[in-house]
Amino acid sequence: MFTPDGDDLLDYAGRILGLHDGALMSLSRTPLAGWIALGLTEDTTCTDLARILGRFRRLHPGVSVRTKVRMSLVLRRMLDRGELDAAILQVFAHEVRPTDLVLFRERLHWVKHPVLSPPNGPIPFLSLDDECFYRTWVLDIGQDGGIVLHTVFECACAAGIVAAVVSGMGVALLSERHVRPEMEIMTKPLPVPARPRLCGAARTEGEKSCPGHARHRNTERD
Repeated sequence: MFTPDGDDLLDYAGRILGLHDGALMSLSRTPLAGWIALGLTEDTTCTDLARILGRFRRLHPGVSVRTKVRMSLVLRRMLDRGELDAAILQVFAHEVRPTDLVLFRERLHWVKHPVLSPPNGPIPFLSLDDECFYRTWVLDIGQDGGIVLHTVFECACAAGIVAAVVSGMGVALLSERHVRPEMEIMTKPLPVPARPRLCGAARTEGEKSCPGHARHRNTERD
């Protein structure tokens, strides 16, 4: 909630941005036109990106942006097939390509509800679905050292995993943006030092033939 003065300031800020965008449009010598096929993950849709896309739409009404929200592994395959011009996806730090534009970095944390006591046997694991790339890491590599995870809950969205952790159903591997105050970050018995870092990266389709690729290269200048 804002104070009355804060509300007035917010209104003025909106007007200033509107004038700024109008000035840019009037000074543009080569209006952009065409379409872009853009891929996003669930995490990036929860950021300021929606506001940025809305502003881009106002600045360039001749450009149509078609957005698809998918898991990072799906977006990688869509880029390889030329179905997307660009995508903002998550990769492990060691998987960043020289041509990627890194937008943010964050850690992964093992988390649970404080009331959940570590079992003596297999650990109840709350997992994203098969298209989650760090689920694959957990099942293939993250269980080194004798740790056994038993998947008790599987969900395609991070919000479902967050709700399951808060309900005390098991443990999960979550990026730090999804860690809540009511969660406990675990240091034992899971292998914290082996935990990889995540990067959010903008990746383009490259030089492969794609109907929107030439138009996409023009819009990258903005």
